[in-house]
Amino acid sequence: MFSKSAAKTAPLSSTRSESPEAPSARKAIACSLIAENVSVEGDLVSDGDVQLDGAVRGDLRVAHLTIGETGQVEGAITAEAVEIRGRVIGTVTAKAVRLYATARLDGDITHVQLAIDAGAQFVGRSVKLVAPVPEQLSLVEVAAE
Repeated sequence: MFSKSAAKTAPLSSTRSESPEAPSARKAIACSLIAENVSVEGDLVSDGDVQLDGAVRGDLRVAHLTIGETGQVEGAITAEAVEIRGRVIGTVTAKAVRLYATARLDGDITHVQLAIDAGAQFVGRSVKLVAPVPEQLSLVEVAAE
């Protein structure tokens, strides 16, 4: 009744496209949450996304940072993307930065893309991040070689 014939079932390893020894693609990393009642003193580093509703006094280096309305940061922020709804005192360096209406930022922003909603408060400088231009050899230098 519960027996299986060998002809009807295939071993699991033959139905998968990857062998167990093959390196797998990068696993998705869950979003880290720093809740409203949490206060952190020191630097915070993460390869994943971080939702900050509490307070951090220190530098943050994360992939994607979302600061909620109750979130507060005193320190430098470096990320691929930053969304700010709360309060930041310090510099922000990211490819994409968005300040929502409830955002309060005292510090400089270095960015590729910047969006500021009506009502957001921003005191500082906005500096566009520019990729370095590769040096070009002059035709005289190439001919001499």
